[in-house]
Amino acid sequence: MQPDQSTPGNGQMRKSLRLWHVVIIGLAYLTPMTVFDTFGIVSGITAGHVPSAYILALLGVLFTAISYGTLVRRFPQSGSAYTYTQRAINPHVGFLVGWSSLLDYLLLPMVNALLAKLYLSAMFPEVPQWIWVAGFVTLISLVNMRSINLVAHFNALFVAVQVAIIAVFIYLCMRGLDHGEGLGTAWSLTPFVDPQTQFSALAAGATILCFSFLGFDAVTCLSEETRDPAKTIPRAIFLTALIGGLVFILVSYFIQAYFPTMQRFHDQEAALPEIALYVGGKLFQSVFIACTVINTIASGLASQTSVSRLLYVMGRDGVIPSRVFARLHARYKTPVLNIAVVGLVALSAIFFDLVTATSVINFGALVAFSFVNLSVINHCYLREKRNKGLANTLKYLVLPTIGFCIIVSLWLDLNAHSLLFGGAWALLGLIYLGWMTKAFRVAPPNCIAE
Repeated sequence: MQPDQSTPGNGQMRKSLRLWHVVIIGLAYLTPMTVFDTFGIVSGITAGHVPSAYILALLGVLFTAISYGTLVRRFPQSGSAYTYTQRAINPHVGFLVGWSSLLDYLLLPMVNALLAKLYLSAMFPEVPQWIWVAGFVTLISLVNMRSINLVAHFNALFVAVQVAIIAVFIYLCMRGLDHGEGLGTAWSLTPFVDPQTQFSALAAGATILCFSFLGFDAVTCLSEETRDPAKTIPRAIFLTALIGGLVFILVSYFIQAYFPTMQRFHDQEAALPEIALYVGGKLFQSVFIACTVINTIASGLASQTSVSRLLYVMGRDGVIPSRVFARLHARYKTPVLNIAVVGLVALSAIFFDLVTATSVINFGALVAFSFVNLSVINHCYLREKRNKGLANTLKYLVLPTIGFCIIVSLWLDLNAHSLLFGGAWALLGLIYLGWMTKAFRVAPPNCIAE
């Protein structure tokens, strides 16, 4: 049944977002400068071919982005892969996909808090690290509680800062390469491929880099706050993935050309400060690190926005306690309690390290991506019987199948931490689902109108 929209603390979200709002929130979620955070790790895994790993990850994401666009036109509600799989395949499967995705969404604000802690601790080592985490979480939570449009405008400023600093960085790289740094030339295929390139290494690197693309699907959680979501959200999904991917490939190319190997770095996991230092000197390093802190705030705002909306939809459906998660602030029309819960989870950044956090996150992302592609095939090609003609076969069978196969190749390279932690989380969800549905004899609650 439909929830009572007149219930105090409930109600409907405001439809105030336009295409540029949604794309900006998506790009802020991606955080274009995250390419610097994972470069050292992925360069070691791929033996110096980070741009190619990004291309592989982007291919899988773009095919999957098309599938997301197809489904959001049919189901223009918030909830992302949870809603789509629930409606396109099966309510039980939908719950498990949503539960698995929830792991990513819940932990990504924590990853941003972790990055802020690393950067600020490097600048101010005398300050206890927990203070940076607590301050970061408090800031993004208060802004998110106030207004979704405030989040969009904050993120527009932060994305502009990222674009500006990236442009300066590329200029400095080109100047250094012309003076004999790295490969000694700004134009070379070596960062992409050489005789020793191994596809398995690129796939392993691409698996980690999927973390960089999480924002493209998170914008689907904004459907109920977007004007004309059936038209706007599909465009925003594709633009977010494409623009973000092109920025990642371009920037990683110049970093890889400047640093063909990782021998100059003392710490591959935290190579960002050294990258900025070697490329632009002490002053540029200080400005660069200050900008990265600002950018973690942008990503933290966007990620907390998305997960609070996913929790709201699951609470509204009754699959998690609705009295807590399905409530909106009477004035701001934001899920204030959900935002607070996500903030509490983000405080765990005090205890995590970057490699473990990013590897764990990818489990839920790959679950969501896989089932969104399968949902298109099941709902459009089989249920709706859009299987006549070349165009339908291409759109509703071939493209999602290619997307699914690329995601499966990334599954094969998922590390043990992700499989163990993600598998345990999925098992917990399966047990909860079994209890909620009386040993799977009834469907889980679903308050979305058919």
